[in-house]
Amino acid sequence: MSKQNLKFPKNFLWGAATSSYQIEGDNVNSDWWEWEQQGKTKDLSGQACDYWNRYESDHALLCELGVGVFRLSLEWSRIEPKEGEFSSEAIEHYRQILADLKSRDIKVMLTLWHWTSPIWFQEKYGWHKKAAVGIFSRYAQKIVDELGDLIDVYVVLNEPMVPLGMGFLTGEFPPGSKNPWKFWRALNNMATAYRETYRIIHSRYANAQVGISYLYNWYEVDGLGPIEKIANRISRWYRIDLFGNRIKDLQDYVGVDYYRLGKIVFDPKNHSYLGFRIEEDPSNPLRWVTYAKGMRLVLEEAYRKFEKPIYIIENGTPTDSGIEDDGRIDFIKIHLAEVAKAIESGIPIAGYNYWSLLDNYEWLSAYVPRFGLVEMDYETMERHPRKSFYEYAKICKNNEVEIEMVDEKI
Repeated sequence: MSKQNLKFPKNFLWGAATSSYQIEGDNVNSDWWEWEQQGKTKDLSGQACDYWNRYESDHALLCELGVGVFRLSLEWSRIEPKEGEFSSEAIEHYRQILADLKSRDIKVMLTLWHWTSPIWFQEKYGWHKKAAVGIFSRYAQKIVDELGDLIDVYVVLNEPMVPLGMGFLTGEFPPGSKNPWKFWRALNNMATAYRETYRIIHSRYANAQVGISYLYNWYEVDGLGPIEKIANRISRWYRIDLFGNRIKDLQDYVGVDYYRLGKIVFDPKNHSYLGFRIEEDPSNPLRWVTYAKGMRLVLEEAYRKFEKPIYIIENGTPTDSGIEDDGRIDFIKIHLAEVAKAIESGIPIAGYNYWSLLDNYEWLSAYVPRFGLVEMDYETMERHPRKSFYEYAKICKNNEVEIEMVDEKI
C-alpha cells in the first residue's frame, strides 16, 4: 500500500457550509420555529449554535481552517419579520457578519432561501400562490440593494425539490400539505421567482455568480440492471430536471450537493414501495450508505446536462464518534479523490464545501446527526475542533489530498 498526493487547480476554492436557521438560534419569526412548537420535530432548535452572537469566533475557526469561501444563508424571517416591514437592525447585523468574513479574506457564498420562510408568508401566501413570486422578488431586491457589495456567489435557493416534495407531497415540512396540485403550482412559482431574482442581481452586479444548489443522490438497484437506469432516470427527472429545465439558461454555475447512495433492494414484505426499499447502513446516524464513486458520477451527470462550471456546495457525513472522527476523514478523502478524477477528465469544478463547519440543527432529526468539523457542546456553547478539522485544514493549505493506493489504483 502506497500514498499519492492529488493536486487541485491553483484557484480551487476550499470552503465550509452552513445555513442560518441551523446555526443562528432563536429564529422565532420563522415557519420552521412554529413547526417545532407543534411537535413536528425531534427537538426544538432553541439557541442552535448561537452563531448570531458568536459569529466572530466562528469566523476565527474558518481562518484557522484556511478556507477561501464560507457558504452561509440569510434568515428571511429576521429581515422581514412582518409583511413589507424590513428590519434595519437585522440587515445591519448581517452586514457586520459578511463584512467580517471579507475582512478575513474569505469569499461570501450566500443563500437567500434555505427552506425557511416568515410565518406571515406561510400563513397568508405560501409558494403555491402566485403572489409569492413578487413577495420573494421584493425580498431579493432588498438584499441586493443592502448587501450585494459583500456577496461573491449567490445560491438563490437551496435544494428546492426537497422542501417542495416534503412540504407539498409528504407533508413532513411546512406547510404540511399533501396536494399534488399545490406542489405543481409551488414548483412553477419558485422557478419564476428564481428567474426574476437572477435578473435583479445581474441588473445591479453584472459579474455576480448566481445559481441554486441541487441535491444529487446516486441510485443503484441490486441485481436488477435495467431497473437501475430507470431508477436513476426517475430520480434525475424529479430532483434535477423538474426545476433545472425551468431555469437552465439562467445559471452562472451549477451547485451540487451530494451525500449518499440510494441502493434499491427487492423486499417483497415492503408494501409501501411496491416490494422495494432503500438499503440502510445501521452504523450511520442517518442510516445513509456512503458511496464515493457516486460523487464523480453525479458531477459527470451535472456537467453533461448544464455545461456550466460546478461548485460542490455541500458534501459531508454524520458521525457519533466525538473528537476522534477518523471515519469523517476517510469520507472527505475518498470523495475528494473522485472530485480530482472528475477535474482530470475535464469537468470545470470551481470549489468544494464540506458540510458542515459546526454540528447543527438538522431539521426533523434535530441535534442527533453531527456533521461538524467542529463539535458543539450545546449546554455550554463551547466549540471543539475535531480531528477532521485539522486534516481538512491540511488539505486547504496544501491544495491537495493525500490518499492511500491499493494495487496502484485509487
